[in-house]
Amino acid sequence: MGDRVAKSEAAWRKQLTAEQYRICREKGTEPPFSGAYHDEKTPGLYRCICCGNELFNAATKFDSGTGWPSFWEPVAVTAVATEEDSSLFMRRTEVLCGNCDAHLGHVFEDGPAPTGLRYCINSAALQLIPEE
Repeated sequence: MGDRVAKSEAAWRKQLTAEQYRICREKGTEPPFSGAYHDEKTPGLYRCICCGNELFNAATKFDSGTGWPSFWEPVAVTAVATEEDSSLFMRRTEVLCGNCDAHLGHVFEDGPAPTGLRYCINSAALQLIPEE
């Protein structure tokens, strides 16, 4: 994890596309099966689109059938943070970037071994850096 990143809303709006801003800064979501990475199989490292923080290794990505990129583990415990999300009349666990607090998606306890977790992440919150 790098240094904490804090920017004004104006700075985030200037840096991000409208969709990235809506998802990452306003806690939005993309429609299922619409994101660039939901079916991506390229080996590499997924980083936060906002700050470049390393989030997930492609080796932990799996097809959850949900339409969003899903991972069973972040690259480090400090790569992401979680908090309770009670929006939309349900209780979920929100996943945030550990560096800049960008909304990434949600984590559920119905994933594969070895963790049993499914980090369901918006493609718009990610940047894939392919392995060389």
